[in-house]
Amino acid sequence: MPIPRPPLSRRAMTVGAAVIAVLAVAALAFVFLPQDSSADTSTRDARITLPDGPGSTGTVDIDARLYVPAVTPAPTVLLAHGFGGSKDSVDGEARDLAARGYTVLAYSARGFGDSTGSISINDPDREVADARGLINWLAEQPEVELDAPGDPHVGVAGGSYGGALALSAGGTDPRIDSIAAAITWNDLGQALFPNYGVTSAEGREALGDTVTPAAAEYGGPGVLKRGWAGVFFGVGAASPAPGGSGDDGTDSGTAQGTSACGRFAPEFCDAYTQSAVTGIPSQQLLDLLTAHSPVAVASNIIAPTLLVQGTQDTLFGLDQADATARQIAAAGGNVTVRWFDGGHDAGGTDGTSDRAIADFFDQTLKGTSTPTGSTPFVYSTQRAADERGGDRDRRLTAPAYPGLTSASDPTETESVTFAPTAENQSIIRPPGASPSAISSIPGLGSVLSTLGSTGAGAALTADLPGQSATFTSDPVDSSVTITGAPRVNLRVASLASPGQAVLFAKLYDVAPNGTRTLPGGAVSAIRLPDTEGIDPVDVTVALPGISYTVQQGHRLELSISTTDQAYAVPLEPAQFSVAMTDNTIALPTVPAEASANSTVPVAPLIGIGIVLLAVAGAIVAGVVRTRRRAVAEVDDSLIDTPLVITDLAKTYSNGFRAVDGVSFEVKQGQVLGLLGPNGAGKTTTLRMLMGLITPTGGDIRVFGHKVTPGAPVLSRLGSFVEGSGFLPHLTGTQNLRLYWEATGRPIEDAHLEEALEIADLGTAIERKVKSYSQGMRQRLAIAQAMLGLPDLMVLDEPTNGLDPPQIRTMRDVLINYAKTGRTVLVSSHLLAEVEQTCTHVVVMNRGSVISSGTVRELTAAGGQTEIRVDDATRAQSVLDASGHDGAVIVDDGTVTVDLTDADSAVVIRELVTAGVSVRGFSQSTRLEDVFLDLVHKDTPRSDTSKDRS
Repeated sequence: MPIPRPPLSRRAMTVGAAVIAVLAVAALAFVFLPQDSSADTSTRDARITLPDGPGSTGTVDIDARLYVPAVTPAPTVLLAHGFGGSKDSVDGEARDLAARGYTVLAYSARGFGDSTGSISINDPDREVADARGLINWLAEQPEVELDAPGDPHVGVAGGSYGGALALSAGGTDPRIDSIAAAITWNDLGQALFPNYGVTSAEGREALGDTVTPAAAEYGGPGVLKRGWAGVFFGVGAASPAPGGSGDDGTDSGTAQGTSACGRFAPEFCDAYTQSAVTGIPSQQLLDLLTAHSPVAVASNIIAPTLLVQGTQDTLFGLDQADATARQIAAAGGNVTVRWFDGGHDAGGTDGTSDRAIADFFDQTLKGTSTPTGSTPFVYSTQRAADERGGDRDRRLTAPAYPGLTSASDPTETESVTFAPTAENQSIIRPPGASPSAISSIPGLGSVLSTLGSTGAGAALTADLPGQSATFTSDPVDSSVTITGAPRVNLRVASLASPGQAVLFAKLYDVAPNGTRTLPGGAVSAIRLPDTEGIDPVDVTVALPGISYTVQQGHRLELSISTTDQAYAVPLEPAQFSVAMTDNTIALPTVPAEASANSTVPVAPLIGIGIVLLAVAGAIVAGVVRTRRRAVAEVDDSLIDTPLVITDLAKTYSNGFRAVDGVSFEVKQGQVLGLLGPNGAGKTTTLRMLMGLITPTGGDIRVFGHKVTPGAPVLSRLGSFVEGSGFLPHLTGTQNLRLYWEATGRPIEDAHLEEALEIADLGTAIERKVKSYSQGMRQRLAIAQAMLGLPDLMVLDEPTNGLDPPQIRTMRDVLINYAKTGRTVLVSSHLLAEVEQTCTHVVVMNRGSVISSGTVRELTAAGGQTEIRVDDATRAQSVLDASGHDGAVIVDDGTVTVDLTDADSAVVIRELVTAGVSVRGFSQSTRLEDVFLDLVHKDTPRSDTSKDRS
């Protein structure tokens, strides 16, 4: 039977992502390798002791380095690093600024590098207070220019984590004369748990009144960016701090190093851990993140401020800088906004943005006047990777950032009309939210977006059938540059559990040849409020902020998806109905003139070209290798054997070995029972067979094909393992249809009528599943496993919840199913049913196979034989005399004896010869007796093994 093979396997995706990551790092190292800017710059290291925090008698030591220019005293820059970095991470920027004549203090924030203390994510009383303490220290250094005693002439700069610190310091210390913050957040709670869908009348009105290009309104507790949050919080938990003195004099770093919090402050670790598990932020965590964000103090900033934000950034999008700019401007501050073609998904800041920051300091720290009124808005824009001719990236300059003040012009918008032919599209979220759509990978969003517009990468980033609603516009009459966050009005009805109504919106550029590009690789996560019944909700969605030119003749495609791998998607199944309410999307545009890109050196462009060619070659080679491997990993000698498991093992990270050297074979037409006590490893074995978890050793082959997660051969397998996942508000028939539609196969191949007959639910099949009993759900789940009449069916405890007549029916169904040449593997605790249903048995205990064979072989291998005679006492004597010890008198006419090694005909002859009349002779051994004896002999008295299932 031919196995359909997808264009790109999961393993190919993983290998491709790893190759891209390595090459991206190499590209960044080649392009942005710091160079020695000036031989006249000198440095000296310092350890600066600061208070640990309010009410604490302890201290922290901050590891710092002072860069001294040729001429001093000089204006000074306090330079903060990104998350996970140290003072060494900003060495190149510090030397460039020193070469321009600035004294620079670069330092490792508490909890990073060689600085002591714990990470509190820019706590106003800790990290932000540290910045004020460092400014105090600078005021005492002879190389630093002063505005007044204790008041250095100082600017603060940083990117990402350091950018938020620069803004927070600027909002709390009036001595700061200039601020430059790059690729950072406004509200970390909203950035890590975004919700770009606004449903309340007040929220929609507030969004409508906001006229800056990338404005968004927070729709309430959102959806965790699981990929980025894992990177963000994983860095801090990776290693213990070098030490520090707490209130009790203990080594705080060592204490933290022994916990899962690593270098994080406990209050952050505890609050994040809870929300990371549920995917929903607690109010405690949101309040904590907001208090530690620039949003808490941005309205206090009085120093000239430059906000540099990247258009290739799925961590901190353009909306974060937009919000900060609005706050500063609303309070009367002077703010300059700049967008560049970079960000967390493109290696961070680049040489152009670094030079823009240095130029800004030249104007605000060295210049004779500070900027007043409107300042130019410089931004970079992209277009589709498949276009030919001209520069793909352009830099444009507008007179000002629109909409910041009442005196400035609002952002212009252009409406694009979508065809009203696909209203009320129904989409589902499958149980376990698997498979999930792939829109971005942390740190590689821009690469993935470019890859998605190629033939090889399209399959990797394609929306999944049944999980996405798509709406397509007419071709645009002329090119339009989207500068900011487009907005769309939707009407959504959902069938989801409370708090589980989650969707993801994204806007594609579709070329005439069908090539789809996702600008910036970003999506807008939406968490809808709970509703009564299936009442639809009107929601205004702010799509991801982008700077992108849609070429003439291209179309726009709006996609609303139920899953996205980068987010903590709820695992419970759900169904949605989605429609556009007005069939238009409002695209923000900012009129501007092209500005020169002459500051970009030629060498980096050559390096990027080489790296891109290497990436393309690696992707092609990876696809070829993957397809060859898919063919090579088929054992032709086993092509007709449903299942062969060889030396299978599974060891978890804590050293616990759940499965140890399991081997068995299941042939066509067999009904095999997998038996074992709780903790034997049965369910773990089945989960590896299903591709749900990966073995640490051994091999599983289904019809000769090696089983890996997502292997195409798994389409020949039907399963019911560890409970069912049905949509409670749908009928039994609707659940079966939706499940099959999610596989992407034709409905006529489902054999739905046969499955409904197996379910035997009568008219109840048209009732909602929430009204079903446990037994009815069990029968529906087994029918679901039989959809498509799979060649191999795997059932875990299929008779749970069934009454005796239903168990009898299920027994007949499985036996008859195997008679058609198909194969059944059953795991069950009902040994009497296994004995009557199964042809073969595999017995597991403590992770290993302890016995296997046909049911008849196991029950005939030993146990008691019942002999009915006319004189039980005489029969016992004859059996003892013949060497059959252990005969037991049951009653006057019955004895039992173990005749494992004896010929029954010889025993009968011995009894008759001795004058004992034999009236009956039967073996009384049951499978249950054999099973208990096998397990008892294999289990040590002191066995305390953990549950392996």
